Amino acid sequence: MTTTTKKKTTTTKAVSLELPRNPFVFEVLDLLSKQRSKAKKIEVLKKYEHASLKATLIWNFDESIISMLPEGEVPYSGFEDQASSNGTLSTKITEEVRRMHEMDSFSMGSSDKNGHTTIRREFKNFYHFLKGGNDAMSGVRRETMFINILEGLHPLEAEVVCLCKDKKLSDRYKITKEIVSEAYPDITWGNRS
Repeated sequence: MTTTTKKKTTTTKAVSLELPRNPFVFEVLDLLSKQRSKAKKIEVLKKYEHASLKATLIWNFDESIISMLPEGEVPYSGFEDQASSNGTLSTKITEEVRRMHEMDSFSMGSSDKNGHTTIRREFKNFYHFLKGGNDAMSGVRRETMFINILEGLHPLEAEVVCLCKDKKLSDRYKITKEIVSEAYPDITWGNRS
């Protein structure tokens, strides 16, 4: 008796490296995470290089940067949200992201029809949240400013900022400091705070 075994062939479809013009940081990080090789991840970072993306990655991966914001969940105490729920802003962002997945509705590119802003527009304010950036600002004012920026951002952009605040971007996206360093050799690590 002879047995024949069929060899199972699988084809892996190449992931397109095309994104809309002026993509969100989360779009770049999502695309990077879909790449299987380190070389492709570096290619994505190089292709979509922007000061806002670099600033976000530096905030997350540079050990010398010290966040002046409390670690962990971001408290939220807006009037409308207090009346409807007592959750945190992180919970609100997570719920909005979940709804986007359920509806398969992601606003792509910089033209968000829901009026959200982007990290690309807001990154110039990040220095307020870092040691040595604006140390004269009171903690309450700093946290209020941070929450206001998060509320204006697209929910997936806000998630990226919250992850960077706690240096946990690699928990969500398949990216390392090594990949960033190879893609952007012009970044000088250290001596920032």
